[in-house]
Amino acid sequence: MEEKKILVAIPMAQTQKDQLRQLLPGAEYCYTTFSDVTVEQVQQAQIILGNVPAEMIQSCEKLAWLHLNSAGYDPYVKEGVLSPHTLLTNSSGAYDKAVAEHMFAMLLCLQKKLHLYRDDQTRHLWGDKGEVVSITDATILILGAGNIGKHFATLAHALGARVVGIKRTFGECPPYMDELHTMDRLRELLPKADAVVSFLPSTDETKGLFGKELFQIMKPGSFFLNGGRGDLVCTEDLCDALESVHLAGAALDVTEPEPLPADHRLWDIPNVFLTPHVSGGYHLSETLHNVVSICLENVRRYAAGETLRNVVMH
Repeated sequence: MEEKKILVAIPMAQTQKDQLRQLLPGAEYCYTTFSDVTVEQVQQAQIILGNVPAEMIQSCEKLAWLHLNSAGYDPYVKEGVLSPHTLLTNSSGAYDKAVAEHMFAMLLCLQKKLHLYRDDQTRHLWGDKGEVVSITDATILILGAGNIGKHFATLAHALGARVVGIKRTFGECPPYMDELHTMDRLRELLPKADAVVSFLPSTDETKGLFGKELFQIMKPGSFFLNGGRGDLVCTEDLCDALESVHLAGAALDVTEPEPLPADHRLWDIPNVFLTPHVSGGYHLSETLHNVVSICLENVRRYAAGETLRNVVMH
């Protein structure tokens, strides 16, 4: 371990850096950020803790282990980025509360038209936006019933919603969900949902999944929310479904493309609520604490020769 060069791109307090050194005392540490890191630093590292630009790695032969501070790992599993011998882990589980609460707040805003009243406030307009809906007794379909989806389901269930989850593999239905299904039931369940909330990752199976066909079979007057990955959605088809008022509204923390071009028509559709991919990150201080805790636990396991948490690729 004495010769290990460790590049750390996760913000850490001094006490956390001290913990890290205690776990791997003989290593050489270099602290940086995603925006400040250099190609030379990446190419010299044998362990990288935190996200660095994927294009800097390019099959780095020295890199034994890359631990991401994000839950998402899409850029790092593309062909030619990591060498076959590089172990990849992520920070899945760190962002559950932050992302779920952000998207839940967006759902409530859509249901009560708060985004429209905020628009009126900026224009100094005093007006009534009409009828609203309640989350109580609404059917909420959650796509991606992992950690974030489960947290969202808990919030919705607590307010009296009927919660239906979809995940890749079938399992026991938890107490905060009324039903749990696999993706093969998606088309059957979409017409029954008052709101569809996606936390799906970007995979070959999910890219472009939501286009004209699925939007058309969604329940008229329902809401679509995306807190997973923007490439799940054909954005032009979503715009069409919103402008035709087939959908009552959409709340998006992710878009395709991203960032959304300033001249894109999605910006100007009144029943769209947009945030610029900020539900995760470190906006909730608890999230960074979670990220560092997962990282330190994995370093401890690495030093002890134990199985690491959140292995994405080996």
